[in-house]
Amino acid sequence: MKIMTVGLAGLAISAAAAGSAAAAGSVCLITKDATNPFFVKMAEGAFAKAAELGVELRSFAGRFDGDHETQVAAIETCVASGVDGILLVASDTGAITSSVQSARDAGLLVIALDTPLDPIDAADMTFATDNFQAGVLIGEWAARTMGDTSGARIGLLNINVSQPTVGVLRNQGFLTGFGIDIGDPNRWGDEDDPRIVGHEVSNGNAEGGRQGMENLLAIDPTINLVYTINEPAAAGAYEALRSFGRQDDVMIVSVDGGCPGVEDVAAGVIGATAQQYPMQMAALGVEAVANYAATGELPEPTEGKDFFDTGVGLVTDAPVEGMEQLSVEEGLALCWG
Repeated sequence: MKIMTVGLAGLAISAAAAGSAAAAGSVCLITKDATNPFFVKMAEGAFAKAAELGVELRSFAGRFDGDHETQVAAIETCVASGVDGILLVASDTGAITSSVQSARDAGLLVIALDTPLDPIDAADMTFATDNFQAGVLIGEWAARTMGDTSGARIGLLNINVSQPTVGVLRNQGFLTGFGIDIGDPNRWGDEDDPRIVGHEVSNGNAEGGRQGMENLLAIDPTINLVYTINEPAAAGAYEALRSFGRQDDVMIVSVDGGCPGVEDVAAGVIGATAQQYPMQMAALGVEAVANYAATGELPEPTEGKDFFDTGVGLVTDAPVEGMEQLSVEEGLALCWG
C-alpha cells in the first residue's frame, strides 16, 4: 500500500497576506463548507503551500455541504478576478460542470479536489483519494473480520440524495470489498443483495448519522454492520446504537482518517477507517496551478488511473491477515483535524 504524505504546517494567514505583486500565479480554493475538519485542514495545506511558493490564494466555501449555488457564485467571482486556476471540492458534481466549463473556456486550470466531477473529465485534473479503493479496504476488512458473511445485516449511511461521486465511489467500493454485486456502479441503492437492509443519508455529520441510523434500525433492529460516508456520521450512528443498547454488537466502518475518527477507532466506536490526506491534495493542487501559470503545462494523472491518487491507508485496532494496515498509533501520526 502506498501512502503519500507531506509535512505542511498549518498557517493562519489571510488571502491578502498570501498574495503579493510577485506572486507566482493565483488560485481560488472552493470547498463544500468551512467547518468540516477535512476542509479546514485542506485550506491550511493550501495556504501553507501558497505562502511557500508566493502564490496568491483566495478561499471560498459553501454555507453547508450541498450549497451548490454559493459554489457557482464563487466560480464566477474567481473567473472575474482573473486567477490562473481553481481548486474545487464540488457539492453537486454534475450540476457544477457548466460553471466549470465556463472557467476553463476563460483559460483557468480547474482541478477537482477529493470529489471527482461527473464526468471526471469535466475538470482538467482530479487530485483525490482513490475513494473506490478506500471503500474496498473497509469492505474487505469487514468481511475478513466477520468471517462468515452470510448473516450480515448491512445498513449504509451515505451523504445526500444528490449522490456526489465521492459518496458513490466509497459506497460501491465498500460493497465490492465485502463481496456484494453493486449493480450500476454509478449509483447506489439498486443492489438486490438480501443482506442489505437499506440506505439512508447523513449529510456527512453526526446528527444526520444519528437520524439515519435510527431510521435503519426501525427497518431492521438486527443490523450488525454499518458503513458510513465519513467519521462524523459514524459517531452519530454509534450514539443511535448506544441508545438502543446495540453499540457493542454492531461493526461500524468509515472513511476519512481525521484525528477524532482515529481516536474513535482506538475507543472501539469505529472498527476500521480508510485514511485520506487532505493537506496533500491541496498542496499538490496549488503547485499544479503555479506550474500552469508559469509554463502552461497541465498536471498528469497517476499511471493507470484517470486522476492523481493522493494515497489512502487502512487504520484499525483489530488487524486481519492478508491486508496492509496502519495501527492506531500510525494513524494518529498521519491524521488531521
